[in-house]
Amino acid sequence: MAAAVAAGGVFAFRDARWEPDPQLEASPAVRVPQPAPLVLDNGSFQLRLGWACPDPAVPAEPLLCFRNLVARSRGARGGAGVETQVGNDLGSPEPLRWLLRSPFDRNVPVQMELQELLFDHGFQRLGVSSQGCVDHPVVVTEAVCTPLYSRQMMSELLFECYQVPKVSYGVDSLYSLYHNKRQGWPCSGLIVSSGYQCTHILPVLDGRLDAKNCRRINLGGCQAAMYLQRLLQLKYPGHLAAISLGRVEEILHEHSYVAEDYREEMVKWRSPEYYEENVHKMQLPFSNKLLGSTLTSEEKQERRQQQLRRLQELNARRREEKLQLDQEKLDRLLYVQELLEDGQMEQFHKALVELNMDSAEELQSYIHKMSMAVEQTKHRILQAEVSVEVDVVDSKPETPDLDPLGSEQSMDDVESMNEFEPLFAEEQPEAEKPVTTVQPVFNLAEYHQLFIGTERIRVPEIIFQPSLIGEEQGGVAETMQFVLDRYPKEQQQKLAQNVFLTGGNMMYPGMKARIQKELLEMRPFQSSFQVHLASNPVLDAWYGARDWALEYMNREEGWITRKDYEEKGGEYLKEHSASNIYVPIRLPKQAPRTAEASASSKAPGPAPNSASEQT
Repeated sequence: MAAAVAAGGVFAFRDARWEPDPQLEASPAVRVPQPAPLVLDNGSFQLRLGWACPDPAVPAEPLLCFRNLVARSRGARGGAGVETQVGNDLGSPEPLRWLLRSPFDRNVPVQMELQELLFDHGFQRLGVSSQGCVDHPVVVTEAVCTPLYSRQMMSELLFECYQVPKVSYGVDSLYSLYHNKRQGWPCSGLIVSSGYQCTHILPVLDGRLDAKNCRRINLGGCQAAMYLQRLLQLKYPGHLAAISLGRVEEILHEHSYVAEDYREEMVKWRSPEYYEENVHKMQLPFSNKLLGSTLTSEEKQERRQQQLRRLQELNARRREEKLQLDQEKLDRLLYVQELLEDGQMEQFHKALVELNMDSAEELQSYIHKMSMAVEQTKHRILQAEVSVEVDVVDSKPETPDLDPLGSEQSMDDVESMNEFEPLFAEEQPEAEKPVTTVQPVFNLAEYHQLFIGTERIRVPEIIFQPSLIGEEQGGVAETMQFVLDRYPKEQQQKLAQNVFLTGGNMMYPGMKARIQKELLEMRPFQSSFQVHLASNPVLDAWYGARDWALEYMNREEGWITRKDYEEKGGEYLKEHSASNIYVPIRLPKQAPRTAEASASSKAPGPAPNSASEQT
C-alpha cells in the first residue's frame, strides 16, 4: 500500500499532480533495418504508447502513459483561438473537471476529433520522426465486439490522416492472455476482464475467441469511483468540495479490498473493536487560521492598514486606466474637430459616420463631456496622491468626563449611585487583566478527517452485486455461470481450468479469492478449476500486443494494408489469434434494373389483353 501514514493511523492525501509527458527522441533502431511497429493500448482510462523492437537499446515497456482526456477552453479573455490541453499536460484535472472530454462512449471510441488530438500528442512526444505521416506499422487495442462503425472511423483516421502503411487490431484482454500464456497455460479459458467502464466475460476455446457467448457488464472503475464519492459526500456534507474525484480514486485504489464473504465481513464491521482496528482515517487539508480571533489588536490594525493600501492601489490603477482611455477618446474627437477647422469636409463626414454622430454640435457636446471627465479623473488622482497616508480611526471609545455631583442632587440619587459602585468595582480589575485566547475544545484536524469503514468493501462489491447502486444487471458470478451453462460439460471443464483475471479493476486485494469462492459454489461437486491473475493486470495488454507484433512483424497474417483498406472498407478486419471475429455487413440483394424494367412493362399488359378478348 503506497499511501503515506501519519501518526495515529491517519493517512494523508498525496494530491499528486500529473507530470507533463517528456519529449522523447526515437532510437535509430526503430528505423533500421525496417520501421518498428508502434503499439497503442487505447483504453478508456489511459493511452499507452511504445515500440515493438527486438533491439535491446529500445525499452520493452510503454514509454508514454497518460489519461485519455482532453480539456478545451476559450483561453484568456479577449484572446484568439482555443486552448487545448491533452493527457498529463493537464497537471491537475480537478479545476478543469467540467471541461474534460473523452473520445470514448463506454469503452468504444466515437469522438475521432478528440482521438486525433490524443494521437498527435502521443506521436509528437514519442519522437516519431516522419514528415507528414507515420510510416510505422501500428498495433491498436480495441474492445471486444467493437462496432464496425467505430473501427471504420479508426481506420480512416490512421490511413487517411497519418498515412500508416498497415494496421492490426486486437482485443486488450486477449493480448493480456497472449502475454501470460507463455507460462504453460492452456489455450482455452474464461477471461474476466474488468476495466474503467465495463467488465467482460470472454470464453476462449482452442486459442480463438467465441464471440457469440461473450457478455458485458456495464460496471467498472468509473462507476465505483462515482459511487464512493456519493457515499462520502452524503456522510460528510460539510466537505462536499474537498471530496473530489481524484481523492476518491486514490482511496479506491489504495484502501479498498474485496471481501471473500460480503455478508460475513459486514457482520465483522459491526464490532467496535474490529472497526477501530480496520478503519482508515483520511486527512483532508485544513488551515489553523480557521480557529478564529487569535490576532492581537496591533495585528488587526496592521491587517486593516494593508487592506486599505491594497484598495488604494487598486483604485489608483483603475483611475489611471480610465484616464488613459478617456484621453484617447478625447484626442480622437479633437482630431475630428481639426478636420472641420481645416475645411476637410469629406474626411470630416466620414469620421462622423465612424463615430456614429450626426452633426458638429453633437461633436462639440461630446468633446465638452470628455474634457470634463478627464479633468475630474486628474483631480481625483491628485487628491489620492496627496492623501496617501490614511489615519486608522481607533475603535476604542473614549470615556466621557463626568461632572461632579452637585449639592443640588438629592440624597436618593447619591444612594442609587452607591448601589452600583460594587458592580463597577468588580469589573474594573477584570478589564485591566490581559485578555487570553480561549482555545476551542473541538479538534479541527479530526473534523477534517474522513473515516473509511465499510466503504472499503461496499464499493468494490458493485461488480458482484450491481443492485447496490440500482443497476438491473447480473454480477460477475451470475454472468460467469450464464456463460458456462451455454457449453456442454466437457467444454465447461476446459474453460474452468483457466479462469484468467485481467484489467485494472481486478487489482483489489482479495479479488482472486472471491472468484475462487464463487466458482466453488457454482461448479459441480468434486470438479476442479483454476484461477490465474495476470502478472500485471494494467500493462499486460500492451506487453501482449508487443509480443504479437514482434512475432508477426514479417508476416501478412493479422495486418490490414492500405490496399485492403481501399478495397474492402474501413470496417474490414484481418483476424488473428488475439483479434475480434470479423462479421461483414451484409446488405440485402437488390433485383437488377433490367429485370425491374421488364417486370414493370409486363405488369399492365394483361388488362387490355383480357379486355380485347372479352370484346
